[in-house]
Amino acid sequence: MIVFDLECSQSHTFEGWFDSHEAFEDQLAKGLVSCPYCGDMDVKRVMSPVALKKSRPQPSEKDSQQAPPIDYKRLAREIVEYVQKNFEDVGPRFAAEALKMHYGVTEKRNIMGSATQEEEKILKDEGIEFFKIPVPKKDPKKTN
Repeated sequence: MIVFDLECSQSHTFEGWFDSHEAFEDQLAKGLVSCPYCGDMDVKRVMSPVALKKSRPQPSEKDSQQAPPIDYKRLAREIVEYVQKNFEDVGPRFAAEALKMHYGVTEKRNIMGSATQEEEKILKDEGIEFFKIPVPKKDPKKTN
């Protein structure tokens, strides 16, 4: 099974599960793929934030002994730095801004901010995808 992120011409995003890439292409060509939100059949694949490699060579015992451990703290710091550099912080207006972008009132862009549990439920009910990561507050007194 392979999962593709799909989008219809009305900008609804959703997942599709297929046996293979060829099965997806075949079903798309036969008009069997449609948007679950609006029924639109003008569907295309979009970039997924996750990639899966089908196979990789098994590491030898020597390779596994030499593989450096993953530095999770560094990885988390790099993710937070990336988000802070590449996303607009809209603070508590996150849900309102996400809804405006979803309905085409404003141009789509990368945003970050906060939302209440009730606002998160509204976003999910409207089909707006988001994910939560803890982002520490910047202390202006600290330089690093």
